[in-house]
Amino acid sequence: MITSEMGIEDVAAYVCSHLKKANLDAFLSGGAVVSIYTMNEYQSYDLDFVTVASFKKIEVVMLKLGFRREKSRHFTHPNSKIFVEFPGYAVSVGDSPIKQFAERKSKYGTLKLLTPTDCVKDRLAAFYHWDDKQGLDQAVKVAQNQPVDIQEIERWSKAEGMTDKYREFLALTTA
Repeated sequence: MITSEMGIEDVAAYVCSHLKKANLDAFLSGGAVVSIYTMNEYQSYDLDFVTVASFKKIEVVMLKLGFRREKSRHFTHPNSKIFVEFPGYAVSVGDSPIKQFAERKSKYGTLKLLTPTDCVKDRLAAFYHWDDKQGLDQAVKVAQNQPVDIQEIERWSKAEGMTDKYREFLALTTA
């Protein structure tokens, strides 16, 4: 049961585990992953789950958990300020498919989420393609708080055609 005392990782693990029990594979992406990996240095109240499952099946699970559908793919719960979205089903960061995921276990279940390296790439994609400075700041915070594969981030950045912006990111992570 969702309670007001549950933090973002708790709610995410609870939702993810219940989706999995219903045979719906989903993973957490976006700002909530940044929040988890930075120990809430960056705070998010939005859980973005990516899944290829049909929205009708997702909705059945979410309603059983006590969530209300507010609009389109957005759910709220009366006991929590954290809301859940299902923004789409792209299993890639930029043009690179995501091949590995991280898992975090808690008393609320197992949370499947982007690895720290893919989280950095996800945030950098916003910076690279939309000049989102908040995305850059979030990528830096994750890289400073978690072990990341900097060579993979560099390789990916080059493939995205963003070597100059990668250098900007790298300078901030070592500052």
